[in-house]
Amino acid sequence: GKVADRTYLQRRVLNRSKGPAVWALRAQTDKKEYAEDMRRVLETTENLFLREAMVTDVILGSNDNVEGVKTFFGMEFRAPAVVLTTGTFMNGQIWVGRQSMPAGRAGEAPSTGLTEALQGLGFEADRLKTGTPPRVDATTIDFSRLEAQPGEELPRWFSFDPEGRVEREQMCCHLTRTTEATHKIIRDNLHETPTYGGWVDAKGPRYCPSIEDKIVRFADKPSHQIFLEPEGRTCPEIYVQGFSTGLPENIQLPLLRTLPGLEEVKMLRPAYAVEYDFFPAMQCASSLQTHKISGLFFSGQLNGTTGYEEAGAQGLLAGLNAARTAKGLDLVVLPREGSYMGTLIDDLVTKDLREPYRVLTSRSEHRLLLRADNADARLTPLGRELGLVCDRRWQLFQEKQQRVEGEKKRLQSVRVSENSDLAKMAAEVSKQIVSKPTTLESILRRPHVHYNVLEENELGADAELTAEEKEHIETDVKYAGFISRENRMMKKTAQKHKRELPSDLDYMNISTMRMEARERLTKFKPKNIGQASRIAGVSPADVTALVIHLSIEDRKQSMAAAQSDKERSRNKVALTEKS
Repeated sequence: GKVADRTYLQRRVLNRSKGPAVWALRAQTDKKEYAEDMRRVLETTENLFLREAMVTDVILGSNDNVEGVKTFFGMEFRAPAVVLTTGTFMNGQIWVGRQSMPAGRAGEAPSTGLTEALQGLGFEADRLKTGTPPRVDATTIDFSRLEAQPGEELPRWFSFDPEGRVEREQMCCHLTRTTEATHKIIRDNLHETPTYGGWVDAKGPRYCPSIEDKIVRFADKPSHQIFLEPEGRTCPEIYVQGFSTGLPENIQLPLLRTLPGLEEVKMLRPAYAVEYDFFPAMQCASSLQTHKISGLFFSGQLNGTTGYEEAGAQGLLAGLNAARTAKGLDLVVLPREGSYMGTLIDDLVTKDLREPYRVLTSRSEHRLLLRADNADARLTPLGRELGLVCDRRWQLFQEKQQRVEGEKKRLQSVRVSENSDLAKMAAEVSKQIVSKPTTLESILRRPHVHYNVLEENELGADAELTAEEKEHIETDVKYAGFISRENRMMKKTAQKHKRELPSDLDYMNISTMRMEARERLTKFKPKNIGQASRIAGVSPADVTALVIHLSIEDRKQSMAAAQSDKERSRNKVALTEKS
């Protein structure tokens, strides 16, 4: 997060049209700057030593514990704990059409031997695939025909530590769309792709599909958005987001030139698909330590995930627990309800996932509690307890919490009359009349009333609150009722896990569940809620949606039964009177 705050090209908040519970900060970073900055961090970290080699085996002790690793050239590195985080490199094979070569990434050799060594120890392996889009030359794009996607001037950063934040000029991304000509080329050449041609059957990411998957799966859509994202401030490469493909290279350039603004584009690097080995994470505990070998931790795409955030989160926990193993300390397990990291890892180790996994807000039934703006309040105390938060950072955190809690108390205690300027402005903004004296907290809870309304009426905070602190306070105030309701719903959900499910239940008509969940439930037809919750691809949020759906159906049936009873009673009375 700190490196992203120093090297970003653009920052935007995703899902801004929805509630704060699903807002997500996204940064486009300078590829070269990020790599150089992160390498500097690693090389200057005390007691961290870097060594490059291809690991082909793990060294075991007499008690099924890891004691180190062996390299391709026969070197042994001894350690009481080992983290394997192999990305897409284990027996990696990249494909461009029918052509393939061993590689974990374009221009980089794969890792060989390690899969077979782990299988020899009893681990189960499988194959997954992912892809990357082509890179094109920015100087050959007609940006005048594209829709600009500028960055946002935001009070948001990835790190809560202000020391690493760098204000810098943002670069613009651009939006184009596929055309009918794009779709025709793809449909005419599906047989030339690894997946549809039949020579690769590994599962790809459901939520980041290739362009050919989009055309096939969403055949009714006349067009798909394509984002053009710069890769750096000093290089001409443009990343064609949403356009990953396994088509042959000689087809990719004509395909790119069907996109508006790219009619004369030059391709710098072709898109490719990559197939690689992974080890289903159900072979790990919630600490990411493997069940079979103590001291051995799996992390990242090795566990079947896809995406940088997912890999980084696992690396943090696996690295922390490896260090604690080396020091003889207890391992750390993150509760599911406490963070998206906890949700991610709980899903990985409790479900038999066979397609690349991504963290989505819909994966968590607690997303109202897991907002980005309260991440430090949730996790900094734990980080401090584990020795990951320094004295300076802890002091900053405590000072912030004092400001926030102090302001919340002020909002609860200060009252204004119904005739005050603030009450009148709040009524105008929210379209709700203020009919009696009320607190600032009550005013702020109203729809469309934001913190700046208090400030405009000289009723803002006494302390110097930052923009992000004001937003955090406002969100806590507005969401208080929803959070309380969600806590009650969680208890009810737990009680209903034993509930039987109708054998004829039509899951495809339950629109509040994700399509993936509806498909899995239709296929497996679970007997009860608890069984449904353990099916891979069915998140706790989907289970909650299912419980709510069943409750609504129960209510409808009860009302129908009550109405039927009333009708029978009326008919009985009518017959009696007639007699």
